[in-house]
Amino acid sequence: MDTIRLIRHLVVVASLTLIAGVAIGPAQAADKHMKAAAPESGLSITASGAVEDNLKTCMGRIPKNASVGQRMMAEQGCERDQETRKSLDAVPGR
Repeated sequence: MDTIRLIRHLVVVASLTLIAGVAIGPAQAADKHMKAAAPESGLSITASGAVEDNLKTCMGRIPKNASVGQRMMAEQGCERDQETRKSLDAVPGR
């Protein structure tokens, strides 16, 4: 009887130790610094649609490897946003 209790106790302790060891792995992995998903150098830090945004920074956000159609659509969007900014700036008292 004592042998069965000892085995049961060892199995429970070993299981809890294993579970604790497995749980520590992801927690330690969270401490590692990950590489940025987007390159940080050479990008404008001005957000799209921000007050400081202008045509030049908007055009600068268009990826260099964009297709002709994607580039055309992005340029048209930048120009449209610039016209909107100009009309908002023309409102007195703002």
